[in-house]
Amino acid sequence: MISQTDVILPESTADLARRLGLTFANLSLLTRAMTHRSYINENSNAVEDNERLEFLGDAVLDFVVGAWVYHHCPEMAEGDLTRMRSALVRNEQLGEFARKLDLGRGMRMGRGEAASGGRERDSLLGSTFEAVVGAIYLDSGLSSVEKFMEPLLDSVRERVMMRSEIYDPKSRFQEWAQSEKLGTPRYVTVASSGPDHAKIFEVEVRIQDRSYGRGRGSNKQVAAQFAAQTALETLGIH
Repeated sequence: MISQTDVILPESTADLARRLGLTFANLSLLTRAMTHRSYINENSNAVEDNERLEFLGDAVLDFVVGAWVYHHCPEMAEGDLTRMRSALVRNEQLGEFARKLDLGRGMRMGRGEAASGGRERDSLLGSTFEAVVGAIYLDSGLSSVEKFMEPLLDSVRERVMMRSEIYDPKSRFQEWAQSEKLGTPRYVTVASSGPDHAKIFEVEVRIQDRSYGRGRGSNKQVAAQFAAQTALETLGIH
C-alpha cells in the first residue's frame, strides 16, 4: 500500500511559474497544464486535467517550431525542414525539454502514478510540456510561446541537425533528382573486398545510365549514403 509519505508533494504552481520566469494573468491555466488525469481520479475538488491543453499545445508547437526552423535554417530544403520540425516536436524531445525545465517537480498526479515513476516518464513529460505551451498561448499569446521556446530550440539545434533522420543524403539527392525531373536514383553495388567478417562495399548512384557518385562503407546502406553525399558535393548541393 502507498502511504502519503511515500509520495513527494508537487512544487506549487506559483513557485513553478517563478522558477521558469513565466508570468500568468490566469495562474489556473498553468495549474491545469500540470494536472494529470490520475490526479482528478483521486481528488474530487480538482476540476480538469491537462488533456485539452495538451491538444492545443501540440498544434501551437507545430506552428512555432515550423516557423523557427524556417527562419533559422535558410538553406535547408523543404523535405529537411519537415524532418527537422518532426524531430523537434517528437515526444522524446519534448520530454527532454521538460527534464531541462524540471517540470516533473510540479506535475500533479495520482499517488500510484507518481510512485511508479510518472514524473520521469517520457510520455507524461512530453504531454505535460505540450500542455504548458497550450496554457502559455491561452494566457498571453503566440509571442510568449516563441519567447519560451527560443532558448530551448537553440540549445538543441546543432545536435538535432546532425541526426541521420534530419540530414539524409539519399533523401536529399532523391529530392533534387525529382525536382529536375530526372527519375529515381538507383544504388548499384559495383565492388566488394575483404574477408566476410570485415567486407567493404563500393556503391554507385545512377540516374538512368549516368553515374553521379560512388561511396564505400562497411555495409551497402552506409556505402549508398556516401555515394549520395559524393553526388551532392559534385553538384554543389549543400
